[in-house]
Amino acid sequence: MVCLLEGGTGRKKALSVRWNAEAQKNARPKAHPPHLAPQRPTHNAATGLVPAAVRPRLIGQRALGGGGSSSPWRPGVLCLGGDRRRLRFLPAMSGLRVQRDLQEAAALERRRQRELQRQGRIFNARVRTIGVDKDALDAQVKDRKIQEATEKARNEELANEMKQNDKMMCMLEEQQKRNIRNINKAVSDFQKNFQKPETRREFDLSDPQALKKDRPARLSDNDPRCTVSGLQKFMGEDLNYAQRTKFQKEQLREWSLQQQRDHKNALADKKFLDDLHDKNRIELDRKTMEQQRIEEETRRAVCAATKDFNKSQAAEVAERKTLDKRQKMKEDMDEISSLLQGNLLSENPAQAISSFGTHRVITDRWKGMSQDQLMAIRSFQQQQVLEKLRLKEEERHRDAEWDRQSMQAARAQLILERHQERQNRERRQALDSINAQLSHEQKSKNIYLKEEEYSNCPTSQYFAQFNTTSR
Repeated sequence: MVCLLEGGTGRKKALSVRWNAEAQKNARPKAHPPHLAPQRPTHNAATGLVPAAVRPRLIGQRALGGGGSSSPWRPGVLCLGGDRRRLRFLPAMSGLRVQRDLQEAAALERRRQRELQRQGRIFNARVRTIGVDKDALDAQVKDRKIQEATEKARNEELANEMKQNDKMMCMLEEQQKRNIRNINKAVSDFQKNFQKPETRREFDLSDPQALKKDRPARLSDNDPRCTVSGLQKFMGEDLNYAQRTKFQKEQLREWSLQQQRDHKNALADKKFLDDLHDKNRIELDRKTMEQQRIEEETRRAVCAATKDFNKSQAAEVAERKTLDKRQKMKEDMDEISSLLQGNLLSENPAQAISSFGTHRVITDRWKGMSQDQLMAIRSFQQQQVLEKLRLKEEERHRDAEWDRQSMQAARAQLILERHQERQNRERRQALDSINAQLSHEQKSKNIYLKEEEYSNCPTSQYFAQFNTTSR
């Protein structure tokens, strides 16, 4: 079913065309209405191809691109007459049968290719091998044992190297722990001997015996601890100013000397710790260099042994290749002589005759057909070529007839559309004249109402007579 939407004047017309399977076999065109283009069922409805009748009017695929008459149909825009018409919908025919046929053809082709490959492997005498090469298997076993022994030696060497590295790391960790312990012990002894709590400048703030050591609130009238809030000493009564100033200067001097001594001691301790750290680093570097030298000598010895072993293996491989090459050349010469003296290269036609009859041949010995058979095939092929040319000529005549009918139908459709446009234009002109007459009548009526019917307008005296009493 093909549904087309026809435009032009705004009206829509649905044109339905049913394709009949019996009409595909009938070569004589049927009569169609002048407004409907004939449809040519040249293809199967299941393939989803467009009829030849609407082929010149396709836009988007062939009418705009200039495709041939045998191009397949795809949904697009259909043009009927001189204007473009949109295609409302054109559902594709059922493609399940085509998809199933394609899948079956692909599976059949795959099976045919696998069978051809299997025949090539079976019938090829150079590929087919009977028995097992024991010498080759023994050589493979020997190579495998040598490879396993080499891998085992390499694994043992790696294990010994890992053990040695672990031992060295343990020694370094112990040395580091010992150094840290000694440094912590030296710091603790220094703090115990030279940084006692009672020698600190702020010790009086956190002294647990501060209350016991503290003096009473007032010892005499000259007590410097007496403050203004205690009403023990007033302004202008500073009798111990000179002694207090001297004591403050002595105290500042002592504090300065103490800070200098602390700074010198800290610098000496830092220098001692730096010297100790440098000595430890030098000793550790010396041990590390010694260990690297031993590892280098060990690695050099292992490389020399590996190199000697590889040389011996390469000599054995070269000798084995030489022997294999000689053996292969001998086998090839024997095979060439056998083929030259056999029936394969001599092309004896009697060798291809099968034991089941003269009409059957052995495929791997058959050298081709005779001249009579070739002439018969060529004559049959010539007949097929002539038959194909005749069918193409009939197809060309049939396509020309269908194209002629399509052009006639399109011309008739164009004439019908022009006639409808002319009728619509006449109806529109008649409607415009009627609307003009009605507009004139309405204007006359409005003038009459304004000048005659509604001429007596109410004044303010008319509205003033209302709501003058209580009734």
